[in-house]
Amino acid sequence: MEADHSKREGIREDELDSLEANATYNMNHKARGSAIIFNHEHFLENLDQRKGTDVDAFKLRNSLERLGFSVVSYKDRKAEEIENIITEASEVDHSEYDCFVVAILSHGGNGYINAYDHPYKPDILWTKFSADNCKTLVGKPKLFFIQACQGSELDNGITLSVQTDSSSTNEFSFHEEDFLIANSSIPGFFSFRNEEKGSYFVGSLCSMLDKRGTDYDILTLMTMVNHHVAIYFESNSEEEMYHAKKQIPCIHSTLTRRLKFNIKTKRITTE
Repeated sequence: MEADHSKREGIREDELDSLEANATYNMNHKARGSAIIFNHEHFLENLDQRKGTDVDAFKLRNSLERLGFSVVSYKDRKAEEIENIITEASEVDHSEYDCFVVAILSHGGNGYINAYDHPYKPDILWTKFSADNCKTLVGKPKLFFIQACQGSELDNGITLSVQTDSSSTNEFSFHEEDFLIANSSIPGFFSFRNEEKGSYFVGSLCSMLDKRGTDYDILTLMTMVNHHVAIYFESNSEEEMYHAKKQIPCIHSTLTRRLKFNIKTKRITTE
């Protein structure tokens, strides 16, 4: 590690004044922005049908539309199609929009998400929206919600260690500002879904957005989602190994301001 020879010590008073004056993202553009949902129920081979995922997709669409987003949902898309859709979204002019959202509902594992045909690395979802690749979203929040397993380990609810024996692919490395990436489970661990009611993570997320979405900033909302899932969820399965297990979502944030949704009804229109 290189030594840091900077003589800076703490935050100067003028810097603090500037930080406080610019503490919240501008949410007063003409429209809230786009939200993309990738909903995966069926797969080409070797993966079980994700029964209940349409419930999650329905809840997400309703919650995001209530917040003013223009939502587009895609079902059972191949990896190349997903990358093409993401690329096209990054090339849109977002100048008049507040922010941008992507939600993924799928199977996954240690360092990958499953498309219809084969797995892909999740970083293809957000690297297209870096400052170099999507200039009209520079300085604006980009939110990614991922309902997928990050491994096969199960939490018995006794202790939750931050260290696992999983391979290095679960390490999260991201160096861009103004992103929030929320996973339904921590790296290496299983994520649960009910075939009739959908997943507990998405259900908690949507309930929080519906009931308190304009009352608190997004990090506070996501912390409450984490709390709700961690405290109130326990799996109920006929298979003993999956019964009475716990789950905790995981948030990665490089947001540089508070993101608080205001009430907005105008959505993106196309001519």
